[in-house]
Amino acid sequence: MDTTRLVTALLETDAVRFGEFELSHGGTSDYYVDKYRFETDPTALSLVAEAFAERLSGERLAGVALGAVPLVAATAVETDTPYVVVRKATKGYGTGNRIEGELPDGEVVVLEDIATTGQSALDAVEALRDAGVTVDRVLVVVDRQEGATELLADADVQLSSLVTAEQLLAARE
Repeated sequence: MDTTRLVTALLETDAVRFGEFELSHGGTSDYYVDKYRFETDPTALSLVAEAFAERLSGERLAGVALGAVPLVAATAVETDTPYVVVRKATKGYGTGNRIEGELPDGEVVVLEDIATTGQSALDAVEALRDAGVTVDRVLVVVDRQEGATELLADADVQLSSLVTAEQLLAARE
């Protein structure tokens, strides 16, 4: 997948916004990448799934709830691969699962929407590892380049992104 094509699709959904935004980790930023803008657009979502599929080699899939659920579902359809969803916390009702779906055998790749610090991806990796699953790679749509690569590397996990914040911001200008 041509990165320029994907960047254009993300920008066409108006996913990059400017102003003052509080981020999930508590910091602030003068720009925000609104995952719901590109995840709810069929064209952009399809391009993301296609780009993720090109970077897979038969691994099973896991998505981080809530943001990566559309991404992992679309990628699963694109690759005909089952997936699981990793919740941020164990549910206190029903089955009480933290990981939804059938736990896969073999290697798993975690799909994520936006990586800033990488903590939510790392939490998902740790939950999967605690359940006996092998995970050493996270694929993310946009890497904000604010420490996620280093945090995940400390846990022996490689972060790969479809697009970096630098690419998105440069294309927007």
